[in-house]
Amino acid sequence: MSTRSNTPVGHEAVALKGWFSAHRYLLLRRLSQVFFLGLFLLGPWFGIWWVKGNLAGSLTFDTLPLTDPFVLLQSLAAGHLPELTAIVGAIIVAIAYALIGGRVYCSWVCPINPVTDAASWLHRRFDLPKGWQPKRQTRFFMLAMVFVVSAATGTIAWEVVNPVSMVYRGLIFGMGFAWAFVIGVFLFDLILARRGWCGHLCPVGAFYGLVGERSVLRVSATNRAACDNCMDCFAVCPENHVISPALKGKAGDTPLILSPDCTNCGRCIDVCAVDVFAFTHRFDDRVNNTVTRAVDAPTEPAV
Repeated sequence: MSTRSNTPVGHEAVALKGWFSAHRYLLLRRLSQVFFLGLFLLGPWFGIWWVKGNLAGSLTFDTLPLTDPFVLLQSLAAGHLPELTAIVGAIIVAIAYALIGGRVYCSWVCPINPVTDAASWLHRRFDLPKGWQPKRQTRFFMLAMVFVVSAATGTIAWEVVNPVSMVYRGLIFGMGFAWAFVIGVFLFDLILARRGWCGHLCPVGAFYGLVGERSVLRVSATNRAACDNCMDCFAVCPENHVISPALKGKAGDTPLILSPDCTNCGRCIDVCAVDVFAFTHRFDDRVNNTVTRAVDAPTEPAV
């Protein structure tokens, strides 16, 4: 059992692998989030219309339609028949997320993710109480209610309160009231419910989890024999209940994290000093039973 309970999360990974290697996927995710948001802002800000639209629906280079399938289904529930280009765009997006993992949207694309990650970091930093924890099934109730409200009102209901859309509109027209929603999500995760928004309430995450339930891209605890029980992976994982079946499985159990709740964020890979985790595919269930380290920790001289 590890004795590093008072050591900052990821400290040993930084010491052994270096700061950049211990934050590799976190940095890549931030670049990815900025990239996607920047594509949609090029037109309104600089008049470069490579992409027209937003994350709900867009046209790239006047050729490639991309539509959020969650928005398309709300439109259908509201009684509106989408145009063919919107349907094609939704199929393209759905296939992509079905292959790479639906909740990749949450960790690699969604601009609200840095907000909830910041709240989680501060929550750990100040060792705040866990707070109210609604059941994870609550987000599926929220998902169902979105379609019910869309059908009852004839509108794309979630877009009225969607923090992602509010951030986009706010960056173009001035944040104004949009800041209230962003700050509200931050404070909700910081004070009321740790990892509460993405992990328990957001219907978008619930929807994309269903889309990517059988996705090919997976994280695997292939080197789980090397685990020293430091618990750093559990501390940083936004859906840490997905780790135990792969990490603590018995001989013969798959090391793959197969839960659709996994966001494929890669933070467990970053903070693990003994390189237990790695990205792979769902058909790779190999387990390395030899304890290995990428970098050997320095040892004290014998006395």
